[in-house]
Amino acid sequence: MKHSVIVRPEAEDDLKEVFVWYENNRTGLGHDFLLQVDAGINFIRRNPEIHPVEYRGARKHLIKRFPYKIIYFIEGRKIVVIAVLHGKRSPNLLKKRLDSI
Repeated sequence: MKHSVIVRPEAEDDLKEVFVWYENNRTGLGHDFLLQVDAGINFIRRNPEIHPVEYRGARKHLIKRFPYKIIYFIEGRKIVVIAVLHGKRSPNLLKKRLDSI
């Protein structure tokens, strides 16, 4: 049974920022990024528990082709995406978001 997906506003802001950055570097690349994020979210929806639990119950899925990860946690039948972050970003940003939830 599939889970529903909720993308928190902070994660939406992450996506907008990355989209603009990629589009400014090469037209169409931002759209390619969003397609890979969508594929990642669909994979998570089908296999929500495939990734190990990390800090405060969060899990991460690495996006193909781009050095980003989808950070999410599971609440019952819901998958809550809290961030889409570059793999080299400081883990403190993620910890701050998780601590505020």
